[in-house]
Amino acid sequence: MSYWCELAWLGGEVATAGVVVEVADGSITSVTTGAEAPPAGATRLDGLTVPGFANAHSHAFHRALRGRTQAGSGSFWTWRDQMCGVAQHLDPDTYFRLARATYAEMALAGISVVGEFHYVHHQPDGTPYADANAMGEALLAAATEAGIRITLLDTCYLHGGLTADGHQPLGDHQRRFADRNADAWAARSDARRAAGDVVLGAAVHSVRAVDPASMAVVGKWASGRGAPVHVHLSEQPAENEACLAHHGRTPTELLHDAGLLGEDLTAVHATHLSDADLGLLATTRSGVCLCPTTERDLADGIGPAGSLATAGVPLSLGSDSHAVIDPFEEARAVELDERLATLVRGTHSAAALLTAATATGYAALGWDGGGVLATGAPADLTTVGLDSVRLAGTDADTALASVVFAAIAADVTHVVVAGNVVVRDGVHTSIDVPAELDASIRSVTEGATA
Repeated sequence: MSYWCELAWLGGEVATAGVVVEVADGSITSVTTGAEAPPAGATRLDGLTVPGFANAHSHAFHRALRGRTQAGSGSFWTWRDQMCGVAQHLDPDTYFRLARATYAEMALAGISVVGEFHYVHHQPDGTPYADANAMGEALLAAATEAGIRITLLDTCYLHGGLTADGHQPLGDHQRRFADRNADAWAARSDARRAAGDVVLGAAVHSVRAVDPASMAVVGKWASGRGAPVHVHLSEQPAENEACLAHHGRTPTELLHDAGLLGEDLTAVHATHLSDADLGLLATTRSGVCLCPTTERDLADGIGPAGSLATAGVPLSLGSDSHAVIDPFEEARAVELDERLATLVRGTHSAAALLTAATATGYAALGWDGGGVLATGAPADLTTVGLDSVRLAGTDADTALASVVFAAIAADVTHVVVAGNVVVRDGVHTSIDVPAELDASIRSVTEGATA
């Protein structure tokens, strides 16, 4: 199979015209330039074709919260109560349907791989299902049916919170998130087997929910398998204050002491870092996943993206709570938020933001070599039409900046994952996404606290 791209991003600061991408067995077998017209038999892709986007941080069930948490004032903590209310209404069947629809929405937005930070493990009272991994298996099946790759980041969650006095007991609404201890988490994770376009990884929910000794267990499990590890880090000042009060260290320092920092670690959010924290992330080559639309929706604050990039910390992007699912919005928000915080324009170039949305995200999710249009890479392509009112007038010299700073998810016209067409002419090839979203969201929000 071959694709002729009117314009394609092959790296660098500008797009290339007339690119032919050959695909076989799920991989790119060749990339050639200078083709003024499509070769015989090639599929024509008008617009700008880029590597598939990586959504490096997702909680699929949060999609049911969209529009239901905006009334009145509050904070991250009041939002969290509403989130936990929705979580109580999930079971393997309803979670499968909701996740399938959510992942299909991602596909429509050009996302070809998702990192699912998965912590809804058990029944609402904490009792395991007959298959202890039934909820995780539902997520894997959902991604497969939606046509995208998945890295399942099975999350260790053990405690109800952290204060100066130490870790707190689980609340009733948290019992289904938690295993008995870190060894039980590891044993359950070991019982799962990956198949198809799946990577199995690990996650530490946060310093609030996991103690240092248990963090070390998770880190050892992951390092023994070469698996990626993710963690919510310093999302809220209250988290930092509690960690300092009890442990005498920042959350980043605590992760370092537990042996988690390193090239396989991605810290999600990293919004409230000290200079020493930033230095630790940089020297250990740990990554950071920014989730700007969620961070602003939850009033978390603006993270130090510019300082992280300057220090050489790899940056990836995620839609997290799915306030919106739009990788263009996540990418440009990194730069636009930086402008608000620093009064300086141009800290992050369009090419750097595209790299965060593609290659760095793939690497953070354990898909080394992905997120690029190059021979041997996974055959994951996303095409953005340039004929909408937002992008009319775009040419090769301005295509990258126009797409990053003006495109929206609805401008995606064509998505290929592992060589398979998942989205054609802006429509998912197998799922009626709006109808599935409507039905699945209603199934888990009836009776939930809104």
